[in-house]
Amino acid sequence: MEKSSDILTKEQILIATEDTLRRFGVTKSSVTDVAKVLGVSHGTIYRHFKSKAELLEGVTEKWLNEKIIDPLTEICQDSSVLGISHLKRYIQTLVELKQYYARDDEEMFEMYTRVTEQAADLIDQHIAHIVDQLADIIVRGGITADQPPQLARTLFYATARFHHPAHAYEWKNPTIDQEFSEVWMLLEKGIS
Repeated sequence: MEKSSDILTKEQILIATEDTLRRFGVTKSSVTDVAKVLGVSHGTIYRHFKSKAELLEGVTEKWLNEKIIDPLTEICQDSSVLGISHLKRYIQTLVELKQYYARDDEEMFEMYTRVTEQAADLIDQHIAHIVDQLADIIVRGGITADQPPQLARTLFYATARFHHPAHAYEWKNPTIDQEFSEVWMLLEKGIS
């Protein structure tokens, strides 16, 4: 018996989509697969999401918020560390999270990578959120900067090799942690 689309929520669809992606991978998953998991027709899914691309964007947004932004928000709000140490902890956590998920949640990371290439607005929002948090850390930490948002954006892009999915193939290099340390030391000197 088919579930009513009135009862089915976007959240339920997103959870089922994530499960389907983990089971079949991004390229082999379809809206029909998601509908089967939920016991509804694929038309019911399309009442909530206009296309597979929109559905993948929704799953990516949920995944980024839960797996990346929520832990980073905890770091941002942590008042036990301030200044450059706080910035380093935040960026290092961003790097560790992205590298962890690239290695240990390959299906969802692949989905995130694909959506990164296609959903500029979503990724711009994700980056803006991170840059805003970095700017907040800069201001609260008493780091001297004429334009904290510009410094935050610069730090984000200066460390992109270590957290942008386009560089994921490099993260298996055994020297990647040392390379991050060297880049961070240079950035730290520039901030001080």
